[in-house]
Amino acid sequence: MTLVEAWITPAAFCEVTSAEDVGAPARRLDYRGLTGLDRAQADIADNRDFDRHALACILDVSERAEPAGLTDEQLSELTESCFPACRLPVGVGNISPPRAEDEEVTMVRDLLRANRSSDGEIGHWLAAMIARRCMEPNHLWEDLGLRERSELTRLLLRHFAPLADRNTRDMRWKRFFYRSLCEDDGFVMCSTPVCAQCRDFDLCFGDESGESRMAERRREIALRESDPR
Repeated sequence: MTLVEAWITPAAFCEVTSAEDVGAPARRLDYRGLTGLDRAQADIADNRDFDRHALACILDVSERAEPAGLTDEQLSELTESCFPACRLPVGVGNISPPRAEDEEVTMVRDLLRANRSSDGEIGHWLAAMIARRCMEPNHLWEDLGLRERSELTRLLLRHFAPLADRNTRDMRWKRFFYRSLCEDDGFVMCSTPVCAQCRDFDLCFGDESGESRMAERRREIALRESDPR
C-alpha cells in the first residue's frame, strides 16, 4: 500500500480525533496513525509520498505541536491537508500556551524560508519544523525522525535547493545552517581557512550514522551522575 492509498483509508486514524480530548494529556501523532503504515514500509519513490513521509516522521518524533515548530492552527491545517483521515481540531495539539520562540529557531527558520524552492504550504511548514528540531541534541535526521541521513538531504534539496546546493562538501546539516547564517552576516565561524587543517573537522564532516557527539556527551554525563563512587 502506498502512502496515498493509506491517507484515504478510513482506518488510518491518529489517536487524537475530537475536541473532547482537549484537557487530556497530550498524545503523540504517531507515524502509523497518520499514514496507516509502519515507517519501514513506506514507499517514497513519489515526491508526494516522500513529503508526507517526512512530515509524519517529524510529527511522530515530536511530543506535541510546539516541539514540532508549529502552532495549533498550523498543525490542524497540516493534518487536514496531508493526512485527511486524521483531522486534528484546533486546540488539541498543544494543551498549554506555546513558549516564546527561541531566537536561534527564528534565524534557522528564516534562513530556510528565504531559500525555498517549492510552492505551497509544505515548504513553509517544513522550514518551521526543521528549525525547531535543530535545537535537539542528536543528528538532525534523527531529530526529524527520518530513517537515514539521505532522506534529510533529499528533503532539503527538494524544498530548499538554493541553500542545500551550497553544501558541496556534504557538511553536517546543522553545522552547515549555522555556518551559512554566519556567512550571511559577514562573520567567519571557522578557525582556519582550510577545512582539512581545522581541529573541528570531525564536528563538521564526521560520520552521522551513529550516536551524535552531543548525545554521546549527554550519555556520559548521565552515567557519571548515576555512578555512586
